[in-house]
Amino acid sequence: MMFLKVSNAKIWLALMGLAFLVSCSDAPEKIAFSGETMGTTYSVTLYTKDPRHNQEEIKRKVDIVLERVNAQMSTYDPNSELSQFNQFESTEPVVISRELERVVTRAIEIAEQTEGALDITVGPLVNLWGFGPQARPEEEPSDKELQTVREKTGYQKLRVENHQLIKDNPEMYVDLSTIAKGYGVDRVGHLLDQLRIKQYLVEIGGEVLTKGGKPDEASWRLAVEKPVSTERAVQRVVQFKDGALATSGDYRNYFEEDGRRYSHIIDPATGYPIQHNLVSVSVYADDTMSADAYATALLVMGTDKAKAFARKQNLAVMLIYKTEDGFNEYISDAFKPLLSEQE
Repeated sequence: MMFLKVSNAKIWLALMGLAFLVSCSDAPEKIAFSGETMGTTYSVTLYTKDPRHNQEEIKRKVDIVLERVNAQMSTYDPNSELSQFNQFESTEPVVISRELERVVTRAIEIAEQTEGALDITVGPLVNLWGFGPQARPEEEPSDKELQTVREKTGYQKLRVENHQLIKDNPEMYVDLSTIAKGYGVDRVGHLLDQLRIKQYLVEIGGEVLTKGGKPDEASWRLAVEKPVSTERAVQRVVQFKDGALATSGDYRNYFEEDGRRYSHIIDPATGYPIQHNLVSVSVYADDTMSADAYATALLVMGTDKAKAFARKQNLAVMLIYKTEDGFNEYISDAFKPLLSEQE
């Protein structure tokens, strides 16, 4: 009788093992969901064979991650960690979270690398021109108004020391809109890594992070939008299995006054909205936070400076700029392998 019991147990275990192998050989389940965050939308697509991966539970965890990022870095939420720092009119050091420290530190690094083309302190200028939480001005700011506000800006007046954030001018205002979305994407990717999900695509407001490709070993295919405000059309299709892609453009968020176009992208060197012919920049990088920041910095630079910077740093970039006949592209050598052969 003991022999029979052991034998039956072995048969049962063998059947269970066979069932597990059959289950693992099945095609992975596709899970996709979306939501709202940071004043825009997000979407997540993933593939998994783990039956413990429940869409509702994963979305709940993603929302918690994004709510935390928003609570730390939003300028629209007066109670966010960043807003509290902006409202603190003092040059005394302020202890900040490690997450905020990481984003501000990376932003300052890229600001130095790009000679100020990226500047997270231009928030007052963004607001002055009507692209921030405040209302749009009824007329163009005067030179005196610009000068007064510019005295409160400059990334060199902001520093991180010993997990503390310090501003040299108590009226300085930090705006992380040029880098926080990318960071949010990376945080969601980190969560999915922790859940041992190996194939995913995360997107917030057009900034994208991918991992692992698709179940058939195909790359993720992504569209780069044409830089026109009158329609939604595809400029290029890119494909890759792992990495981040961010695009910055001035063709959606702008206003016109007396026949002049005012972009939401402010040039820190002048205090004015950019006025050159570069209209869209796409950057591929290992992390979305860096891709997001570089895309804005290159857009501020303009076509020629952006080309030179991309060559010097060996960045994977695609620039789209206006000509008399329409639009032209500049595609760096590092970006060319991403172009889809099936466009």
